[in-house]
Amino acid sequence: MRPALDAFNTPARGLIIAAALVVLAAGARLAAPVLAPLLLAIFLAIILTPILRWLGRLRVPKWVSLPLLFFLLMDLGSILLLMTTGALEGLRDSLPTYQERFALLSHELGVWLEEMGIEGSLMALPDIFDFSQIRVLLRMLLSNVGSLAGTGIMVLLAVIFLLLEASSLPDKLRRAFHMTPAGEARLHALLSAINQYMIIKTLASLATAGLLGLWLWYLDLKFVIVWTVLAFVLNFVPFLGSFLMAIPPLLFALLQTDLSTALWVGVGYLTVNTLIGNILEPRIMGRGLGISTFVVLLSLMFWGWIFGTVGIFLSVPLTKALMAALEASPHTRPLAILMGPPVGPEDAEPDAPPSAGDQAAPTPDRGPGAP
Repeated sequence: MRPALDAFNTPARGLIIAAALVVLAAGARLAAPVLAPLLLAIFLAIILTPILRWLGRLRVPKWVSLPLLFFLLMDLGSILLLMTTGALEGLRDSLPTYQERFALLSHELGVWLEEMGIEGSLMALPDIFDFSQIRVLLRMLLSNVGSLAGTGIMVLLAVIFLLLEASSLPDKLRRAFHMTPAGEARLHALLSAINQYMIIKTLASLATAGLLGLWLWYLDLKFVIVWTVLAFVLNFVPFLGSFLMAIPPLLFALLQTDLSTALWVGVGYLTVNTLIGNILEPRIMGRGLGISTFVVLLSLMFWGWIFGTVGIFLSVPLTKALMAALEASPHTRPLAILMGPPVGPEDAEPDAPPSAGDQAAPTPDRGPGAP
């Protein structure tokens, strides 16, 4: 019996697959309040799996290691949340002072620009950076601390239960979906690639945040904990994260100190992001997850539209998982190839049929008595 999609021609199959993807995307967006914490728990479980295996090699029972991981993560999260909340409250209380300083600096800069012949600078500069919006954002963050803590506890509980079921998951998938050895190999390769990416990205984010925090502390800037946490979180965002994490500390360094200190802050961010993000991380990760650079940029918008902030942070592994799902079927494999990295002549299909010019001419049948 032929598969259902084989009964249609190529354009019809493309339309059916596109319609199915649109329906799945719309359903995922509607279910984002449930799916986003679940996805975050899945990827945290992927990061913690090597630690659980290491504890198992040390003969630590699972009923001991899992509660230990849960309380350790909960304590670290609580300490970090308290420190960040205190720093955000201090930043909120200091905003009036920084607003006055910003008004003075923007006036001086506007006067200088008008002397250089750029008209309208005095009116435009104060509108570039709106402190009222920052105050609203800080108030919203501080008011949502309770719900954020509750969501974090639920995510950690989901992580523990996922780790508890991790050992039996391959057998369940094999029996539920009748997976072939090739399918199991693809799933194992996908999980290994995502595991490697998440671990390396987490370690790189910790190193980036730690070095930048020490540099800002050396420069005697205020609210170092806020900028450190911001650097750790935004380092998971491809391309834009390295740029976005530097803007707030640069501006507040200019408002708190002077131009030379702000320039040193910029030098520190440029050095750390270049060293870790452009040299060490690619060298350790190799070719990464094999995703086109343009597709990574599109995935930021796509997964951010579906899952919000969680989708932005997990855009790369989610795109890799989508590519693996598309590659599993011959009808959607062209989409996975288009989403992958550039291919060269050495990546051509090995079993491609020879062209008409390369085929050998058939030998004529001369009969049984022919030489």
